[in-house]
Amino acid sequence: MYAKPLDPQVPQLIRGLNILSILEIFMTVVVGQDTAKTRRTLTVGSKSIAYYSIPAAQAAGLGDFSRLPAALKVVLENMLRFEDGKTVSVDDIKAFAEWGAKGGKNPREIAYRPARVLMQDFTGVPAVVDLAAMRDGIVALGGDPEKINPLNPVDLVIDHSVMIDEFGTPRAFQMNVDREYERNMERYTFLKWGQSAFNNFRVVPPGTGICHQVNLEYLSQTVWTDQDQNGQEVAYPDTLVGTDSHTTMVNGAAVLGWGVGGIEAEAAMLGQPISMLIPEVVGFELTGAMMEGTTGTDLVLKVVEMLRARGVVGKFVEFYGTGLDNLPLADRATIANMAPEYGATCGFFPIDDETIRYLHATGRDEDRVALVEAYAKENGFWRDETYAPIYTDTLHLDMGTIVPAISGPKRPQDFVALTEGQNAFRREMEETFKRPMGKKIAVAGEEYTMESGKVVIASITSCTNTSNPYVMIGAGLVARKAAALGMDSKPWVKTSLAPGSQVVSAYLEAADLQKDLDAVGFNLVGYGCTTCIGNSGPLQPEISAAISEGDLVATAVLSGNRNFEGRISPDVRANYLASPPLVVAYALAGTLDINLATDVIGQDRDGNDVYLKDIWPTTQEVAEMVEATVTREAFLSKYADVFKGDEKWQAVDVTNQKTYDWPAASTYVQNPPYFQGITMETHKITDLEDAKVMAILGDMITTDHISPAGSFKDTTPAGKYLTERQVSPREFNSYGSRRGNHEVMMRGTFANIRIKNEMLDGVEGGYTLGPDGSQMAIFDAAMAYQEQGTPLVIFGGEQYGAGSSRDWAAKGTALLGVKAVIAESFERIHRSNLVGMGVIPFELTGGDTRKSLGLKGDETVSIHGLEGVKPLQEVPAEITMSDGSVKSITLKCRIDTEVEIDYIENGGVLHYVLRNLAKAA
Repeated sequence: MYAKPLDPQVPQLIRGLNILSILEIFMTVVVGQDTAKTRRTLTVGSKSIAYYSIPAAQAAGLGDFSRLPAALKVVLENMLRFEDGKTVSVDDIKAFAEWGAKGGKNPREIAYRPARVLMQDFTGVPAVVDLAAMRDGIVALGGDPEKINPLNPVDLVIDHSVMIDEFGTPRAFQMNVDREYERNMERYTFLKWGQSAFNNFRVVPPGTGICHQVNLEYLSQTVWTDQDQNGQEVAYPDTLVGTDSHTTMVNGAAVLGWGVGGIEAEAAMLGQPISMLIPEVVGFELTGAMMEGTTGTDLVLKVVEMLRARGVVGKFVEFYGTGLDNLPLADRATIANMAPEYGATCGFFPIDDETIRYLHATGRDEDRVALVEAYAKENGFWRDETYAPIYTDTLHLDMGTIVPAISGPKRPQDFVALTEGQNAFRREMEETFKRPMGKKIAVAGEEYTMESGKVVIASITSCTNTSNPYVMIGAGLVARKAAALGMDSKPWVKTSLAPGSQVVSAYLEAADLQKDLDAVGFNLVGYGCTTCIGNSGPLQPEISAAISEGDLVATAVLSGNRNFEGRISPDVRANYLASPPLVVAYALAGTLDINLATDVIGQDRDGNDVYLKDIWPTTQEVAEMVEATVTREAFLSKYADVFKGDEKWQAVDVTNQKTYDWPAASTYVQNPPYFQGITMETHKITDLEDAKVMAILGDMITTDHISPAGSFKDTTPAGKYLTERQVSPREFNSYGSRRGNHEVMMRGTFANIRIKNEMLDGVEGGYTLGPDGSQMAIFDAAMAYQEQGTPLVIFGGEQYGAGSSRDWAAKGTALLGVKAVIAESFERIHRSNLVGMGVIPFELTGGDTRKSLGLKGDETVSIHGLEGVKPLQEVPAEITMSDGSVKSITLKCRIDTEVEIDYIENGGVLHYVLRNLAKAA
């Protein structure tokens, strides 16, 4: 009989034991009679392995699960494996059968435990800071610091720190790496300390790749295995959560994963189950096949447009249909990667023949590949021609209708067919940017002029597309054909190539395409997120000055997943997402003010006009080169020493202390205030009285708006803080790199250069009205209100918190003294993060909006009915206007589950976990 784990509120860690053993040694409940019948043994080759059988659960009378989507079966298996009669009950399992019977809806609260956690360094540093601070906190509560250890395996990949300072030269890679270490040594020392101090915690060093691509190509297994307390091996679906929203990428390989805030990820590491509602699952049927001249990027941009229009926030999306037979896993991963852009929790692809082919091709152990196929077929996860699940809702797309496209200028869902690109850009100039196209500014010492529409950044970047050899080989072939004609990128374009893994360089070199990319300016600049995360680096000073002087709308084209305002570069207003081959083409053309499909993009060495069709490779050319150069051996070679790092990483020296010796002078890593002075006492939720309005924000305010990741100036509150500590502007680095220092991040909250507070007329940037009625930085106003003891609220529009899993968007909000965020609707991750930091989200009801309420920002807000509030309860609120009149409205409290009530009462999820760990001492 398989023993079940102890209540996850009281986990303890013993060195050297794996996750199943750790959980089961402290078990108090054995599996019930019903679920005991679900344990089975699977024989693969000469090896036997235990697993939890969904068909057996059905045979045991727990319900009909036969037509559940594969994505939901993964969650069901999790319930079977962790059923203990308490945190997971038999009724939770039966609820999945009811989901199918009710047509794909049954929003029951469940406790879900992913197998592992993935991090990157921007979000990982604050997570490790929190763990280190929790060790100090548990010591203060009389506990053992070694209780603060990940129970689940954690991998952190350093990928967000390399910045493109040098480009377009053979020395670019080494110079950028050297500069990366100069800027980030404090952070790297801290992360390497964490690797030695915490169990179950590994770090993939800088210069290796992007976390999601490393996860897809190496870390993920599709079916995970571990040993139980009896030493028997158990197989179960590979699942994870990650501190980056694009953790969803690995769903392309049938690994269920999604992004959560660092706060929620830390709780998951420490054994706290993720509280969630059984999701709705939207089926997206793909039929047909891609046409000549189109790419997986074109497909995903259309999928993003369709799903964002349908509305899938908080839902799973599962792709099915005969079109999957024509869709390589690399294209599937591209579609799965952009789940945050279409708003879904994940975009899942079931296991099928293509999954098995990919696992073999990327170097997975052959026994593991065989297990994945056998397990999927035995347990009902396999997609074949008979696969026909029940879905909550469905969409359909014939892939034969896809055309080459880009998306922009500031939202991923703004799909623009290439043939309409010029017209769409001109409309944006008139309607959105309100700028003429014709203004020109000469660049000193150069033979060209700058004008609106010029492409100043063209970047092959991001795991979204650099994980896909078809589009990367395609980009190389475009470069080869262009170089052969004597073409080059325009001189005002900052070009860059930043692959998501070293395997990409291996096959580009094997295909002899890197020299062609070099020839048109796309030299290797580093292995990391670079432009996609805002690390595009500075433009040439003359170009930057010309853009500023002429108030021009400069543009960027990148093969990434995000193009939000203010994200890519402070000099660039219009950002467009495109496939890598199109990125090269736009660099050659040098402007968005062109119909790339039909217009001349340049001249060859003899002065003859060149069109896109002249340099575009055929589908067959690309496929043949992929087949010849993307090999299993390349993956095995490049990932052989993935945790070793280069000489620079190996030279990073750390101590072996169990608690961190916080360096007082560090401007990168500081002990955060969350747990200082913590006691065992909790506080019931109480009404909010006479709160002031800090900001009134519009629709689709992203986590980039709330907590930007890019560079900042010395005139900002964060810049002034660093300047006062003798840090020169050249050494500021970025907000993202300083997420381990709450003092910098508080000052950067709501500080995006493009954010617009509707309390102020036409003002861009992080400003508001202070207590005296004057305009000031939001940070300065918040501190002034804190001195008065005045609580704050934020008003927002639809899709508040769209974008990434950035936990600092919630942490900064909390530290500024904001007690409630009132919006028309919330994106999933940010809502959860707010709750995790003790900030209550509320939704407007009854058709009320920030505009219909006539808000100006000089009102006070009181929210009642919070004592004893229940999840999703509606509560009354009063808005007192400046003339003394009162508007009574009803708000929906977006504390969604019972356990989230506990989080708020504890001041946040980490306080909740910490107190429970201390109680278990």
